[in-house]
Amino acid sequence: MARVKRGTISKKKHNKLLGLTKGYRGTKSKLVKVAKEAELHARAYAYQGRKNRKRDMRALWITRIGEAAKKEGLSYSKLTNQLKKASIALDRKVLSEIIMNDPETFKKIIDSSKASN
Repeated sequence: MARVKRGTISKKKHNKLLGLTKGYRGTKSKLVKVAKEAELHARAYAYQGRKNRKRDMRALWITRIGEAAKKEGLSYSKLTNQLKKASIALDRKVLSEIIMNDPETFKKIIDSSKASN
């Protein structure tokens, strides 16, 4: 049976890994064992970070809506309740965009929700 040498395959794997960890501090970008561990952690943190970003954005939208509602003399919960009763189906993201880009439209939305209640 012929002898199989795996040096080139290992080298290719190692170079690929070190390319992924390029820019990491210290041995995390130089040593294969340490780099592999760092890369595994980085992927886990990146995955969780994508979930956290969604959470953070939702919190930001709620904060914006709450502050805009306070200026109109309402609390966030009362505003959402009025919108629900008035059958105005705008999600938090869209409502936040309206507040940021077109405050007059937001005032009209609040007035129409008050009028229908």
